[in-house]
Amino acid sequence: MNILKTEFVTSAVKPEQFIRDGLPQLVFAGRSNVGKSSVINCLVRRKNFARVGAQPGKTVHINYFLADGALYLVDIPGYGYAKVSQAERDRWARLMESYFAAGQITAGCLIVDARHKPTADDGTMADWFKAAARPMLVVANKLDKLKKSEIEPNLARIRETLALREQDLLIPFSAETGLNRDLLIGEIGRLCL
Repeated sequence: MNILKTEFVTSAVKPEQFIRDGLPQLVFAGRSNVGKSSVINCLVRRKNFARVGAQPGKTVHINYFLADGALYLVDIPGYGYAKVSQAERDRWARLMESYFAAGQITAGCLIVDARHKPTADDGTMADWFKAAARPMLVVANKLDKLKKSEIEPNLARIRETLALREQDLLIPFSAETGLNRDLLIGEIGRLCL
């Protein structure tokens, strides 16, 4: 897998709009301000492909991007810091629960901030992937903002906090510099194709 050609396909706002065509679906999940869209943009080598906003919570639907005609990169609403109404948060939660229950997920890509301990919401999302019996990649984004001496202790804290299983790969990553982009693409191909 190289991710040479990527195109936006659709946004789903209700379960009837979920894509069910049999192609693998890699789900990108993470807090509202963790750089989820930036990671997707780094993977596809396009600056504003997945919308990046100054305000957290830009992704409000389930967005499907078709990569190389072989795999969907699925961007789901972030959780945590977005300044939206409780009704909108509840709508996001129902939409995500429906998506996970639909059984279309091939693998999950949980994006966390390499600088901080994962939140309770990060733990809940990791548990959703585990409960769905799907492989999970954890991407520790914003690695470029850490000192070298902070990297290993922070990665160990992420592994421990999320109770990662042996098969769950933790990839140190920087959407800013592209660090480990090729490694992540290789793992996506291994898990999904």
